[in-house]
Amino acid sequence: MDAQVEKPKKRFKLKMPGAFVILFILTIVAVAATWMVPAGSYSKLSYTNSSLQVTDPHGKVTTVPSTQKELDKLGVKINIKQFTDGGITAPVSIPNTYQRLKQRPASIAAVPTSMVKGTIEAVDIMVFILVLGGLIGVVKASGAFESGLLALTKKTKGHEFLLIFFVAILMVLGGTLCGIEEEAVAFYPILVPIFIAMGYDSIVSVGAIFLASSIGTCFSTINPFSVVIASNAAGIDFTQGLTERIIGLVFAAAFVIVYLHWYSKKVKVNPKFSYSYDDREEFNSMWEIAPTGEDGKSKFTIRKKSILILFVVTFPLMVWGVMSQGWWFPTMAASFLSFAIIIMFLTATGKNGIGETGVVDAFVKGASSLVGVSLIIGLARGINLVLNNGKISDTMLQYSSTLVAHMSGPMFIIVMLLIFFLLGFIVPSSSGLAVLSMPILAPLADTVHIPRYVVVTAYQFGQYAMLFLAPTGLVMATLQMLNMKYSHWIRFVWPVVVFVLVFGGGLLVTEVLIN
Repeated sequence: MDAQVEKPKKRFKLKMPGAFVILFILTIVAVAATWMVPAGSYSKLSYTNSSLQVTDPHGKVTTVPSTQKELDKLGVKINIKQFTDGGITAPVSIPNTYQRLKQRPASIAAVPTSMVKGTIEAVDIMVFILVLGGLIGVVKASGAFESGLLALTKKTKGHEFLLIFFVAILMVLGGTLCGIEEEAVAFYPILVPIFIAMGYDSIVSVGAIFLASSIGTCFSTINPFSVVIASNAAGIDFTQGLTERIIGLVFAAAFVIVYLHWYSKKVKVNPKFSYSYDDREEFNSMWEIAPTGEDGKSKFTIRKKSILILFVVTFPLMVWGVMSQGWWFPTMAASFLSFAIIIMFLTATGKNGIGETGVVDAFVKGASSLVGVSLIIGLARGINLVLNNGKISDTMLQYSSTLVAHMSGPMFIIVMLLIFFLLGFIVPSSSGLAVLSMPILAPLADTVHIPRYVVVTAYQFGQYAMLFLAPTGLVMATLQMLNMKYSHWIRFVWPVVVFVLVFGGGLLVTEVLIN
């Protein structure tokens, strides 16, 4: 009697849903939260038409003179120049004005409505991403990518990690100096094909760009959208605590680069080690640009070199515009479109030109490939709209301020770190959380005799530790762009989250004890 061949048992494997489904579920959860979490609000202070306007929790607006005396009366410990000089543009919370409001539960209709409204609110970012996609499509159609990639892979053979190292350093600097976040999306099309050609996976691509830029923002030194606006809202100068933040940045950047080196080396030696190995074929088919040899079609001609140079120049130009000229997404989109038009002309004309129809089709095809990414950003915005309309964010802030009252310094700052970690899910905008929370939470530092800048640093560490994970932030758009599963990303990024919380917590406690 033949021995029975035992069939391998099927193991249960939890399958994580895709980005759209996760955001849809979170939208429903947000709607449910508006039924369960008590509604409430602080009075808000804003600077409009050379006057200060106070909007109470019920929506009544009162205008007061824009003087330091009025701010002191309101208990807002911020220099009036921060308002008049444009340092603070969003409404800030006024301490000791929280009031419970009539519950504002969202209906089931808020699910599709918030998705639409969130998409409308994010239209500036979406247009930027679509123009970027069109630009990429035209450059691909020109053949410049293939020829340039062939030349690059020959020159970097044996030193592949150097590119990851330099990209990560640049992203860290971009994050800490000017808060590069959504703008980092622009770097994937130029770098991902190179990483693939060097034998790396999608995780390395996201790690070198998104993770590195987010670490830079987490340890912001002079980032105007994070530490500067938070310091202004806390009533202090942003240079306070700068030395400690620089020290933290150096250690954090070293940690991320060592972690990337460890992971990329493992993947290089054994591709099956990749956390996203299951999706490698789909990822490669989407982003891989395979050089075809040195025939006439793939030669790196002067025209192709010119196209590639124009394409690459758009990125440092964007960084310069954001850092020194105050560019925002409409201006960046216009800049990318200008270069796209020039590249379309070069690609359409000449001996091997593909003509007017060819470049237009390439632009449309490239833009359409990033429609999903654009929609993800809009859907994430919709979740925040539901929470804001339900008036539950201020309730959680009020509870947090009560929670940390009368604690010892070290315990106070650790709990504050965890509070900002949780608030980062509800308010993923760094500037939004700063103006919402700093006027309320920063003065609490005075009661435990520690500098307010330590609370600002806790806000940075806590919020960004969450933004590595939170689907309400930029994570989902990034993963959608590279067709990466959320579970794969979590597996890679959790050690970084632990590092930020543990190392950041230790740094905060040290600052408290020293002061």
